[in-house]
Amino acid sequence: MPRWRVWLLAARPRTLPAAVTPVLVGTALAVSRGKFDPLVFVATLAVSLLLQIGANFANDVFDFLKGADVARRGPTRVTQSGLLSSREMLLSTGAIFALAAIAGLYLVSVGGMPFLVIGALAILSALAYTGGPWPLGYHGLGDVFVFIFFGLVGVVGVYYLQAREVALEAVAASIPVGLLITNILVVNNLRDIETDRAAGKRTLAVRFGYKATRRQYAMLLILSYLTVAALFPSRGLLVLLPFALAPMAWRLASDVVTNRHAPAFNPLLARSAQFSLLFGILFALGLLAS
Repeated sequence: MPRWRVWLLAARPRTLPAAVTPVLVGTALAVSRGKFDPLVFVATLAVSLLLQIGANFANDVFDFLKGADVARRGPTRVTQSGLLSSREMLLSTGAIFALAAIAGLYLVSVGGMPFLVIGALAILSALAYTGGPWPLGYHGLGDVFVFIFFGLVGVVGVYYLQAREVALEAVAASIPVGLLITNILVVNNLRDIETDRAAGKRTLAVRFGYKATRRQYAMLLILSYLTVAALFPSRGLLVLLPFALAPMAWRLASDVVTNRHAPAFNPLLARSAQFSLLFGILFALGLLAS
């Protein structure tokens, strides 16, 4: 495999919509209120993508070091497969997070010291998801941290950097984004219940089992639509643009709920990421037009 493809595989491009959607929605909400800074948009997008790639690198190498990828059912992990050494991945993880920190310094200059704290917490959480003495993902906290950082922190933080204010509407807009990105993790953990249990990785899916995790996925989809619908009285009809994807959401939820074969969750994982991005694009367009 060419070297560039190995690094692309390590970056897991199918997960990157999770980094883009919060930036789109937070920026769209600010633009709808007459606020937009192109440099802030570029910087927030760059930082978000770098943090996601860094988290993917960290998960790859730390899961390998903890033995969680021995009987992996998901896409190839480059450390486990021997395509890259653990030393290469650890160095690359540090380099990616360093780049995110450098780009983030501009956001600190715009938003103030709170964003230095937020950035540091984001990097520490990405490392602690599968690394360290008490990895978050191994103790069932992955879903919570994904919702917080990709939903609340992502959308509200981007909105604040653009508009220089905190708004309740930004909090509301962050909820469906966070829920749908959390669903990407839900599918991932649903697929890996057996291997995670064997490796001592106590995700929520491992703790509650197949049936409850399938219900969780469907419920997060429903709640995301209910939150968008709650914005209708103040924003008008166009904010409901994501409802155009309702048939896609129904098929996706049906496939997740009825699937019984672990390898089939890999395309469902990709479809969940695609759905979150499409939902976010339509949601952003609805905010811009309303």
